[in-house]
Amino acid sequence: MPSIRIALVDDHPLMLSGLQDLLSRSGGFEIVATGRSPRDIPHICRVHKPEVIVVDLFMGCDICAVIAAAIRIAPRTKVVAFTAAMGVEPAILALDAGATGYVLKGGTSAELVQAIRSVHAGGIYVTHSFTSEVIARLRDAPFRTKAAKALMFDLRELRIIHLLTIGKTDEQIAVALRIDRTILDDHMSTLRQKFEARNRREAVIEAGKSACPPTIH
Repeated sequence: MPSIRIALVDDHPLMLSGLQDLLSRSGGFEIVATGRSPRDIPHICRVHKPEVIVVDLFMGCDICAVIAAAIRIAPRTKVVAFTAAMGVEPAILALDAGATGYVLKGGTSAELVQAIRSVHAGGIYVTHSFTSEVIARLRDAPFRTKAAKALMFDLRELRIIHLLTIGKTDEQIAVALRIDRTILDDHMSTLRQKFEARNRREAVIEAGKSACPPTIH
């Protein structure tokens, strides 16, 4: 499978270096460009045409206007906003500007990797701690509907739901997805919370009712 072409823009050199190291270790990514200021974003999109660009939201200007301009230049490039801001308002502004991913810097490295893979596949990813409020406040109604469907289940969870509904055991699901059992256990715990299920049996029942919501493209 071809690597995902990634660009990174952050005005903190240590953060930029850390992101490069993280994605290089994760595998499946090719870093085609890096930048340290908002001015670099349109240039990178025009010249390098990354599939996904990860952008720090706070670099001293109206970064959301820059995101919107970059998307006009390279409509196929997906934008992941990566920020230390804890409030919902920055997420609203970034998504309204055209970003399809929003990840807090205080989260895990796995979350950023998941966000990149999700938006590359046509999905929408927002840090789980405030997805409901973000969806409710998005101005664009069609995008709000799309986001609500996409954020209910991420891509891997959709595959787990499908495998649950056809009777696969946890061991079989882990093998099918090529993931460690501990990672699967984390996904199962998240699904039980989303389904408001007390145990695996109830989760399987609710998975059947959900009819595997479609992946957003």
